[in-house]
Amino acid sequence: MSIRTLDDLLAEGVSGRRVLVRADLNVPLDKQTGSITDDGRIRAVLPTLSALIGAGAKVTVCSHLGRPKGAPDPQFSLRSVAGRLGELLGAPVHFATDTVGDSARSTVDALGDGEVALLENLRFNAGETSKDEAERASFADQLAGFGEAYVDDAFGAVHRKHASVYDVPARLPHFAGRLVLREVEVLSTLTGEPERPYVVVLGGSKVSDKLAVIEALLPKVDRLLIGGGMCFTFLKAQGHEVGTSLLEEEMVETCRNLMERAPGKILLPVDVVAADAFSPDATHDTVRADGIPSHRLGLDIGPETVAGFAAALKGARTIFWNGPMGVFEMAPFAHGTRGVAEAIAGSGAFTVVGGGDSAAAVRALGLDESSFGHISTGGGASLEYLEGKTLPGIAALEN
Repeated sequence: MSIRTLDDLLAEGVSGRRVLVRADLNVPLDKQTGSITDDGRIRAVLPTLSALIGAGAKVTVCSHLGRPKGAPDPQFSLRSVAGRLGELLGAPVHFATDTVGDSARSTVDALGDGEVALLENLRFNAGETSKDEAERASFADQLAGFGEAYVDDAFGAVHRKHASVYDVPARLPHFAGRLVLREVEVLSTLTGEPERPYVVVLGGSKVSDKLAVIEALLPKVDRLLIGGGMCFTFLKAQGHEVGTSLLEEEMVETCRNLMERAPGKILLPVDVVAADAFSPDATHDTVRADGIPSHRLGLDIGPETVAGFAAALKGARTIFWNGPMGVFEMAPFAHGTRGVAEAIAGSGAFTVVGGGDSAAAVRALGLDESSFGHISTGGGASLEYLEGKTLPGIAALEN
C-alpha cells in the first residue's frame, strides 16, 4: 500500500497544528445507566492520540456511536466516552455538544497545544451517512475545517463510504493511524501466504452474513470450523432436524454445495446444548447434533464439539476466529465460546480475532487479551477485507 502513516506526519512536525482524528469510539452502553460496558475501542486509539498529544498537536477527535437517524438522540451521545477517554489519557477531553456547529467551532478554536477535543456523535448529522454526494460533501467540508491534517484510526468504519471516512481525506493531507496500520498489516498476512496449517473458526447467527467470506476463504484454508447459530443451516443441509433452532431455509442448498465443494474441510458440531426457550433460565441439556428435539433450539455447541474443535486447532500455525460459538451473553450457553477461545489462545499459532462479538466475548469472559496475536476492532471491516473487497476508507488513504 502507498499510505502515509502517523510517523510520517510526526516527522513533518505537528506542534501547534490542528489534527483531525477519525476514531472508532462506538462502544457498547448499558441500556439502563448509559455507562460504558466495554472500553476496548477507546483503548485501541490511545497510542495514536498519545503520540499526537506528546508532539504538541491540537487534536480534535470525531466518531460515531450506534445508529441514530441523522439527528441528535441523547441515548447515543458521546459525552460519557469523552469522560472515559480523558481518564485513560490522564488529561481532560473537551467535549463539543454538536458536530460542526457553534459548540464544535468554539471548542476546537480554544484548544491549546497538546490538548484534545471530542465532537458529538457524527451520525447526529445526516451528512455523515448520506447517499447524496453533495450533502455528504458539505458535511465533509465543515469537518475538514477543524484540521490541517487528517488521521484515520477508525478501522471499524473503513468499510463505510461516510463523510468522515471517505470524503474528509480528499480535503486534507491524510495519514493512517497506528491502529489502522496494524489492522491492515495483520489481515494482509491472512490474504497472502499464511503459515500452515491455516484454520478458520466462524460463528455468529447467519450463514448469509458470512457467505462471502466463506467463499473467499474456503480455497485457502486447511480446516473451517463452523459453530454458532449458523451451524444449524449446515446441519439441516446434512439432512438433520434442527428443532426450533435458528435456520436460514433459503441457504440450505448453498451450505450443501459448500460442503460438496470441499469434502472433509468443513467441520460441524457433533453435539449441541439445546434449550426449551431463548432464556438463561430455560431447561437445557446436551444432545447429539443429529438428534435435536423438535421443541428445542440449540444455543451453544456441546463439550464433544469443543474437544473436536480444540483437536483441529492443535498444531495450527495460523488461526482466524470470527463469531461466538453460542449465546455467550447467557452463562449456561457460554461454555462453547470459552472452550474454543481458550483452545485458540493456547494453540501456539498466530491468532487473529476478527472483532465484533468475538472481541466482545474475549473481554466479557475475562480471557487474557494478550494471549491472542491480534484482536481486531472491526468485525465487518475485517470480514470485508478478507473477502477482497475495496474498503472506501483505505482507498481514500491510498489516494
